[in-house]
Amino acid sequence: MNSLGRLRKRCLFVVISATILLVVSSATRVVAQNGVTPAAAVDSPTEEPPGIRELLQAGGAIGVIIIALSVATVALIVEHLLSIRRGALLPIGLAEEAHQLINQGRFSDAEQVARSSPSFLGHMLAEGLAEISFGYKAAEKAMEDAGVERAARLFRKIEYLSIIGTIAPMLGLLGTVLGMIAAFDQFKNQASPQVSQFAPGISHALVTTAMGIIVAVPALAGYAIFRNRIDGLVAEATLMAEHLFSDFKRRTLSKRKSPAAGKSEGEKGR
Repeated sequence: MNSLGRLRKRCLFVVISATILLVVSSATRVVAQNGVTPAAAVDSPTEEPPGIRELLQAGGAIGVIIIALSVATVALIVEHLLSIRRGALLPIGLAEEAHQLINQGRFSDAEQVARSSPSFLGHMLAEGLAEISFGYKAAEKAMEDAGVERAARLFRKIEYLSIIGTIAPMLGLLGTVLGMIAAFDQFKNQASPQVSQFAPGISHALVTTAMGIIVAVPALAGYAIFRNRIDGLVAEATLMAEHLFSDFKRRTLSKRKSPAAGKSEGEKGR
């Protein structure tokens, strides 16, 4: 488990680093292509495109915040890929082992096995087995409540991606508006400034909008994907938990019907 945890951390670090470099390089290319006016390109055709420092200067403090949000987005997506998956929520072998123990009537052993597995299915089974002595209805209600509570946790967990996807474009738009205000403020004392004079300032002001959209697209896409994945896995876990208790449910119902059947036969004999 320790080696697996270290491997996950290394993979997380590599993916985060690669994504940051991709986002920064993409935004840098945008600035390089659109941030230089035609006149400047003619005067200095060999001028190198702006680098990361120039990009950060163009974005300002809001650009730094958006880059921080991009790092958080990548970290959340990688963490969700590792935690919100079938193997993590519905461990292989847990259902079969618990099913055998339940059929054998070893409910305490089955509960111990379920609690030893920190998963969605394990939590549901553990809560249901804790109430099994009160009958199937009590166990079913306990599993249902546990499933709702765990599902709510998962949905709250991915909600941060939706928040980032909403905030990032708004921050980018805010940076663009402030940048355009500053660009126009430079020429407020000129009677008739040329349009080409506004181009560099406006181009730099649009950098934050581009950065915000670059962050928002994967964040919202990841939120939608993980939301659908949670819906499917929660439904599958619920059906699986009910299936594990199906034999116990049939035995319970048959025991309830047996005394009633014997009583009816006795009344017929009279």
